[in-house]
Amino acid sequence: MEITGKIILVLPERSGISQRSGQEWKMQTYVLETQEQYPRKVAFEVFGADRIALMNIKVGETLVVSFDVESREYQGRWYTSVRAWKVERTDSTIAPTQAPAPVPQSVAPAAVASSSDEDLPF
Repeated sequence: MEITGKIILVLPERSGISQRSGQEWKMQTYVLETQEQYPRKVAFEVFGADRIALMNIKVGETLVVSFDVESREYQGRWYTSVRAWKVERTDSTIAPTQAPAPVPQSVAPAAVASSSDEDLPF
């Protein structure tokens, strides 16, 4: 599933030790607001220190977030998580791509290399 919106809140990172594996885990929650006529707020999580660092989500960014929704039962109560697995930035703050390298004159198309001024392509 995907949702597009602006990040309005970054909650503090949470961490702990897994009871099953004994390994440390980290999770961070973000709140995104859609940009529709009636905006909705959606809280989603990023799990894993490496993903948190890789995604590097900041307040004010407009993102397309790909996520999975999962519900699970614990002691008779149901809990739902929205866990992001990919983010794409849609802001103009993204660094511009490099311009293509200029084409050497020796490789220029034959139509451009014509000797007549009337044959110019522009």
